[in-house]
Order: sequence, then structure tokens, then C-alpha cells
Amino acid sequence: MAAKTIGLDQGDKAEARVFLAGLCVFLALMLGFPTLANLWYSFSDVSFQNLASTDFVGLRHYADAVANPRMWTALGFSVRFALLTTAIEVGIGLVLVFVLHPLLTKRPWLTGILMLPMMVSPALMGVMYRLILNEFTGLVPGYLELVGISMNFLGRANVYATLVAIEVLQWTPFAFLILLTARQGVAYELEEAAAVDGATGLRLFLHVILPIMLPAIAIVAFIRFIDGFRVFDHIFVLTGGGPGTQTTSISIHIYKLFFVQNRLGEAVALSVMLLVAALALLYFGLKLVVRRTAR
Repeated sequence: MAAKTIGLDQGDKAEARVFLAGLCVFLALMLGFPTLANLWYSFSDVSFQNLASTDFVGLRHYADAVANPRMWTALGFSVRFALLTTAIEVGIGLVLVFVLHPLLTKRPWLTGILMLPMMVSPALMGVMYRLILNEFTGLVPGYLELVGISMNFLGRANVYATLVAIEVLQWTPFAFLILLTARQGVAYELEEAAAVDGATGLRLFLHVILPIMLPAIAIVAFIRFIDGFRVFDHIFVLTGGGPGTQTTSISIHIYKLFFVQNRLGEAVALSVMLLVAALALLYFGLKLVVRRTAR
């Protein structure tokens, strides 16, 4: 029996190696080659007129990217935007879980309705809000004008709050879905035991359920921060990064360097630096999670 079991295990391992080999080849072709090409572009004097440039310029593009003041402005916008939207989305998601969990336990089909906003493409969402928030022809400013309120949602004074609100409205359902799944994974026996000890309602949620949900909260916050940091679609459609550079995210900054200013080497060098930073953040985040799990 033991020999037979060992034979099956070895067969499973061999089959796993075959599937993993195919996956590794696919990733090498789809990700490895573009990564190597980008690395070369970041060290060469390349442009749209000369994509096959072999003129090695060393770290010049990296130095130009770091010395560009617009890069730091865009980086600051992306970090602030990601932190603010992540905090709001996770906070609203937790409140919705606390309020709606009893209802969704009885009527789970309502969850599908709550997920509708994130089913829309961010670019399409940007087009939709550009139409309804337009200062001259938009429905919302028009109706507000009827009651004596004049507001330009995409003007310099309100554009940042408008973009944050759009991001929160679209992606709070994602945070809510993950947190709701974590909430439903809490053992009912644990809730009963806490209720016997007098922990009910908000006390139950804060002192029993919330600590159990902390890993899920951390994962949701990490995912939403990364997604908010690299935001591009709806901001580009709504404002193009303006007025001026007020809403230029780091992704829009790289886009403009590449396609508008024809500074391909600097754009690729900045992309490589962000990739390295993201991998480092992911590595230390996973290391922290594994260390916490081992305890």
C-alpha cells in the first residue's frame, strides 16, 4: 500500500512538472521577452524614428526620469490618490458588510446587484461621467443650476474630489465582495460563544469578527492601493491629466513621455523603476504575511 501511494505521488509530481513547464514557457515568451526588450530600451537612445537603436547611453534615461520634476508631481498625485481611495473603499466596505450581512445571508442574489458598478469598463465609466458632469451640457450641473447651485465638477477646485468619488463608486463593490466573503467565513459557533459572553452587535463585530477579518482587510487594501496607484483609464478620459498637471498620475505621465513627447527611453526607464519597486513591495508584503501565518 505504501509503495502504491508513493508511486501515485511521483506520478502527480511528474504531471505537475509538465504543466508547470508549459506555464513557464508561456510566461517566458509573453513576459520575459518584453521585459528584456524594455531593459535594453531603457539603456539605449531609442525613439519612434529609430526603434532599433544600438546607441548605449547607460543610466542617462534613469537620471532624466528622476530629475524630471513632473515625475515627482505625478508620483505624489498617484500615492495620495491611492491612499485616499483605498481608505475610503475599505472603510465603506466594512460598514456595508456590518449592515448588509444579515440581509444578504437571507437573500444572496442581492450581492449581484451590488457588484454592477465594477462590471463597467473604467474607460467607459470615464466617458459616461464626462457626459453627465460636463459644465455646459451635463445633466448633473444642469439640474443643480435649476436650484441655484453652480458647480464645475471637472474644474480646478473640484476635479480631485470628483475623481476620488468616481473611483470609490466603481471599486467599493470589489472591497465589499472580498470582505463579505471573509465575514461569511467566520464560524457561527464562534459568534454564538461570543453572544453567550455578552458580545453582540457592534461589540461582536469590533472585538471578535474584525480581528479575524484582518488578513482579508490587508489583502483588499494592498490590491486596491496597487490598482489606485496605477490608475489611468477614467482619469485620462475625463481630464487628460489636467487642468495643467493637477490630475496627472504616474501612468499618464509615462504615457505622455512615450506617445506625446517621444522620450521612449525615459518612459521605459521609469516603468522599469516602478516595476522593481512593485516587486520589492510584493516581496516584503508576502514575507510579512508568511511570518504572521507561521506564528
